[in-house]
Amino acid sequence: MRDTGEYLFTSESVSEGHPDKVADRISDTVLDAFLAADPYSRVACETLVTTNRVILAGETRGPETVTPELLTHLTRMAIRDIGYEQDGFHWATAGVAVHLHSQSSDIAQGVDSAGNKDEGAGDQGIMFGYACRETATLMPAPLYYSHEILRTMRDLRKAGDLAAKGLLPDAKSQVTLRYVDGKPVGATSVVVSTQHEDGLEQAEIKRMLWPLVEGILPKGWMCSEEEFHVNPTGNFVIGGPDGDCGLTGRKIIVDTYGGASPHGGGAFSGKDPTKVDRSAAYACRYLAKNVVAADLADRCTLQISYAIGVARPLSVYVDLQGTGRDVDEIRLEKTLRDLMNLSPRGIREHLHLNRPIYVPTSAYGHFGREPDEARGTFTWEKTDLVPALKAALGR
Repeated sequence: MRDTGEYLFTSESVSEGHPDKVADRISDTVLDAFLAADPYSRVACETLVTTNRVILAGETRGPETVTPELLTHLTRMAIRDIGYEQDGFHWATAGVAVHLHSQSSDIAQGVDSAGNKDEGAGDQGIMFGYACRETATLMPAPLYYSHEILRTMRDLRKAGDLAAKGLLPDAKSQVTLRYVDGKPVGATSVVVSTQHEDGLEQAEIKRMLWPLVEGILPKGWMCSEEEFHVNPTGNFVIGGPDGDCGLTGRKIIVDTYGGASPHGGGAFSGKDPTKVDRSAAYACRYLAKNVVAADLADRCTLQISYAIGVARPLSVYVDLQGTGRDVDEIRLEKTLRDLMNLSPRGIREHLHLNRPIYVPTSAYGHFGREPDEARGTFTWEKTDLVPALKAALGR
């Protein structure tokens, strides 16, 4: 983003009941089932959801105890937890088809460790990480507030709170912020579209959501009433997979930085941590966040690249976007490589990724979340590398 002048920037989020997020949730449910049975399972699961139907497809390698029957049951429980008990998509009546087969032996021979050969990357690709000082979570503000709006709506809906009475699982949000000299100063528009029970009027939903959104944004940031757009089509009763087909991996900008940073293109959900699409993207966020948390810069973009079957990254690139504090970016690149083993195995071990920790990542973003020591989730959000980073750079 620019450091001078005035401009607008927009990010969006989607709820756990959005069709694509339902698919992500189911794919990560399958992944967690395999990792719970064997932490070294290999999983690449894609999910399609549509009117009262779920289809799982992809490649796995893991214990035979993870049966199609078990995955069908877990799929139904995931749909139930999201809140779908509608005629067009119901956890108890939806057809679930499991089409998972064994991982390709060609891929396995390149990825597996053997003899003196370390475990290689599961695919070629480029991954990005980003951090900035716009919020306490070191995430871009438009995306942060977009997520917070939907998270709060979800919590109220599940608690049966009157503030969300009549709202259903499928929802989207979009926040446009005005920036002055690189810093957000207020919202110029907010969009919220939410599925609702039949008979709930658009004006009533807008009255319901105004105080919710105003309370989430910083004081004085709320847009005008004319720029607060709620269910702009006027009606949103048919939603979720009954209203639109959902697929795993179609919300990658929502999952990452809301468009404020480059994205490598690879989706996360349903992939075990040998897939660098996921694990290396987590490592990039971890390193970028620690750079900013160490007060070395106000913004940091980091890129890592890999080749399939090759353990070491081919490149590490750091861009402080002109906000660095007497830091040489080339030296910082070398320092980060020295402080963290960026091979697939090294990343997994450093961030403790071979655990069933992925369902919570499937909605409301993979980044900017609070690490949970008890559950072992979001380890890549820790800033525990700060002391070593400062010491290595003589700070």
